[in-house]
Amino acid sequence: MRRVTFDLDVLRTFVTGMELGSFAKAAERLGRSTSAVSAQLKKLEEQAATPVFRKAGRGLALTEAGETMLSYARRLIELNDEAASAIRDVELEGRVRLGLQEDFGEAVLPEVLGRFARAHPKVRIEARIGRSHELAERVVSGSLDIALAWHDGTILPYSRHVAEVQARWIGPAKPMQAGHNGEALPLVLFEAPCLLRTVATETLDRAGLAWRMAFSSPSLGGIWAAVAAGLGLTIRTDIGLPATVRAIAPGVLGLPLLPMMALHLHQKDAELDPVAARLAEILLEAALDTLPEGARFGEGLRAVA
Repeated sequence: MRRVTFDLDVLRTFVTGMELGSFAKAAERLGRSTSAVSAQLKKLEEQAATPVFRKAGRGLALTEAGETMLSYARRLIELNDEAASAIRDVELEGRVRLGLQEDFGEAVLPEVLGRFARAHPKVRIEARIGRSHELAERVVSGSLDIALAWHDGTILPYSRHVAEVQARWIGPAKPMQAGHNGEALPLVLFEAPCLLRTVATETLDRAGLAWRMAFSSPSLGGIWAAVAAGLGLTIRTDIGLPATVRAIAPGVLGLPLLPMMALHLHQKDAELDPVAARLAEILLEAALDTLPEGARFGEGLRAVA
């Protein structure tokens, strides 16, 4: 049997398109034209020597062979990226201190730590999950090397705009009442100071809607539990939502549209050392892969993920 060597660039396009749910979006993310992406998908089916896609309404779905191909493609790309990293930075050692928003804790942190540790076993990583203002303060004070956080308007010396993500009203997964009959809207929010707490209350104030603080918590787990129990609504993005809650469209329950949230990568120094720079690269790749549809990428970041 003739041996086939799959093109990793083609596989990366294939995986990106399936994860984004659109190969037009994949073309934008990867900085390629739609015709170039179409040619890559044609090449994939030629190399596979079997149909990978099937028609599904106006779009495409995977065949059984395509589903198998997707699983292997993800593994091949991950192994390729780890190998490239390990060879390039084979002598990396030392310590790096990373900060993350709670939103990215479960969705991003395990992948980042796993990829980095496999490629650079001599490096010790210290990770901290926290809120925006705390992470920014720790970067400025030098107790964190890098941090991925929502931007609250504070100007930091070395901060990179990663993306803008739509803030959403979040309620329980179970059906809700059509409205609150003029009563103050119950809110479930972090204890102050909190960027999203301020965004929620100021948005409601501008819309002339009454609200009351029904529950506050120092942890995201407490927020999810209270919302799931029906104590009130909160605001987050679509990132990392548990199955017990759901996003609510603007206008439902009379809720106003929320603003976009700016996601920034803060760093301690203008030029990161090789250890922190490599971790930042992996962090951005993983974070961009989790961003929901409609997120707007920062300058130069379309082709990172």
